[in-house]
Amino acid sequence: MNKGDTLPDITLNDQDGQPYSISEVKGKQPVVVFFYPKNFTPGCTKEACSFRDAYEDFKDLGAAVIGISADSDTSHQKFAKRYNLPFILLADTENKARKLFNVKSKLLGLLPGRETFVFNANGTLVYKFESMNATKHIEKSLKYLQKNSDG
Repeated sequence: MNKGDTLPDITLNDQDGQPYSISEVKGKQPVVVFFYPKNFTPGCTKEACSFRDAYEDFKDLGAAVIGISADSDTSHQKFAKRYNLPFILLADTENKARKLFNVKSKLLGLLPGRETFVFNANGTLVYKFESMNATKHIEKSLKYLQKNSDG
């Protein structure tokens, strides 16, 4: 995905096993979609908890936060419960979303990539960030939204 692209319509199961369509928020509010490799790993736990800790800041800016990994909805439910994650986690078990967003694997294809996408209230990609450093994703996406809060 490149700047200016539209948030893809995709439906995946959320952490409660219910189908969740990204079109529910598309065009209604800014959306931060972050892809991460795996639940319960140190870096991914740090990233998810950092999004949790900054969640109110994202909400104050009117933004929805959605985390996506290839883990099952059952794994997401345990992950969300254990770390009190207040945002939606989507189970991309067949890597459909990862392909739609064109998130590349790292470490010679062994590790799913870590990438964050910020869409404005119109559903247009306005910022994306890629780094295996988990904490930078929150800082960079929040700063972008704060500077461009008019969407």
